[in-house]
Amino acid sequence: MPVRLTTHARERSSYVVRASFTDEEGSPVAPETLSWTLTDASGAVVNGRDSVSVAGPSSTENIVLSGDDLALAQGRDKEARILTLTGTFHSDLAGQSLPFAESARFLVENLVALS
Repeated sequence: MPVRLTTHARERSSYVVRASFTDEEGSPVAPETLSWTLTDASGAVVNGRDSVSVAGPSSTENIVLSGDDLALAQGRDKEARILTLTGTFHSDLAGQSLPFAESARFLVENLVALS
């Protein structure tokens, strides 16, 4: 099920998505591999942010989006963005290199004074 963030991003500002990873017992765990993709609501990749690899991922990662990541099409009041995380993890119960995928959907709000 997708994660929905409660805070909206502001057009051409900075926005941090914090991802925390836990094992089946709820303990923090670092993924073996981790990458992320930023798309709009129709699935088009935004600002070339496709399969961005995170080197040496930890149990908590901050993904910083800014500038053109949060640009809006002209005349739009707001637009949805979807940050999709994919990777692999180790489970004491189920094995190694198990795939995972999760997404977070948020809105980018228009700041009228920006063109």
